[in-house]
Amino acid sequence: MTTITPDRLDRAVLKLAAVLVLGALAPLLDSTIVTVAIHTLGADLGAPVSTVQWVSTAYLLALAIAIPITGWSANRFGAKRMWIVALALFLAGSMLCGVAWNIGSLIAFRVIQGLGGGLMLPILQTLLLRAAGRDRIGRLMAVVTLPALIGPILGPVIGGLLVGHLSWRWIFYVNAPICILAIVLAIRTLKPDPEPTRAALDVPGLLLISPALAGIIYGLTQVGAYGGFGHVAVLLPIGVGLVLLLAFVLRRTAEPLIDLTLFHTRSFAASTVLLFLTGFGLYGAMLLLPLFYQQARGETVTAAGLLLVPQGIGSLLARVAGGITDRLGARPVVLVGIALTTIGTIPFAFAGTTYVLQAIALVVRGAGLSAVNLAVMVGAFRELEPRQIPDASSTTRIMQQLGGAFGAATLAVVLQNQLTDHTARTAYAYSFTWAIAFTVIAAVPAVLLPQRPGS
Repeated sequence: MTTITPDRLDRAVLKLAAVLVLGALAPLLDSTIVTVAIHTLGADLGAPVSTVQWVSTAYLLALAIAIPITGWSANRFGAKRMWIVALALFLAGSMLCGVAWNIGSLIAFRVIQGLGGGLMLPILQTLLLRAAGRDRIGRLMAVVTLPALIGPILGPVIGGLLVGHLSWRWIFYVNAPICILAIVLAIRTLKPDPEPTRAALDVPGLLLISPALAGIIYGLTQVGAYGGFGHVAVLLPIGVGLVLLLAFVLRRTAEPLIDLTLFHTRSFAASTVLLFLTGFGLYGAMLLLPLFYQQARGETVTAAGLLLVPQGIGSLLARVAGGITDRLGARPVVLVGIALTTIGTIPFAFAGTTYVLQAIALVVRGAGLSAVNLAVMVGAFRELEPRQIPDASSTTRIMQQLGGAFGAATLAVVLQNQLTDHTARTAYAYSFTWAIAFTVIAAVPAVLLPQRPGS
């Protein structure tokens, strides 16, 4: 294991983080760039909005299907090898999307992209946590989560420039130089994998959990289209997914696809519940913010993206939360982060708030979100053994995906119902009140996190 200085991460770990973060930029930028181009894709490919939405939905479903296999694949074939495979898949999917001849081929190629993207982030966490150890997880997460902050800031700008001045195909071609450079650097920089395990793939488990996640997420993506949860097109896939997920949890096998004994560790169990709730409450509100500026304040898509930049600035300012969490533990940082996120959301629950106050609130909200995200990840991995990291990386990613999907779907229903009977400003004010309530609820499991390192 790489040696770590008492006060900061070892230079070799930072070099490794830089190489991996470069690769992670591709899928994180891609998701925001493609969102900007959805209207253009429909116009150029002659497809209705209901069909074009599958460009995003197919990607999300493939992402969900791939995540559960990352822990086993990292142990069986080596994390370095699987990182390169994930980058290659994402690169191939991007290039194929760029040459797509109709909406059907584009959707199919987005599946290849999604499979690569689903493998990447859990494997990134596995590689870095194995290299750095547990004592500097907070500082490490401050580096690792940078792409997640840069993506929402740069993605809309890059997407707007590419779509406005070049063909929509360049929103996919732009991934090529990033992926190629990341693959070359990974081959040259990443250390050889340790001796792989000989564990067989838990095929029955895979056939349960991957369709389970795909069903749940697909059902949630249909909530907005059908105006609520009470439609068979929503309830059926979610219900089937929950049944399959329950079967996966109750099933007993000697070599499970994901080791559920991880939940016997209190800090990991509390952190995964928090990851779901933070995705549900904290990140669900991310759906509301750009729509608020467009529908309630009458801004363009580009202007809305620029108005959200203060939130990214706040997130960057909160990078110090990583080192604070290493010293003080996850619990106090999470609780302070939840408080900041709540304070930063309150001005949006009042219809006449000025742009200046909203910008200040977004800085505070961004800092709170970033602090919570960093500290929760520290709480999740702090008490785990190195052999548990691959399964833990898959599990934490699954909980984030599910929480975010549930949060976005719930707040979309609240917003739609309010827009039916109220003005846009009143509807958004009410919806942000719900977001605040979800955020406050996340403080309950936070109390179960370790207060100090090792406590």
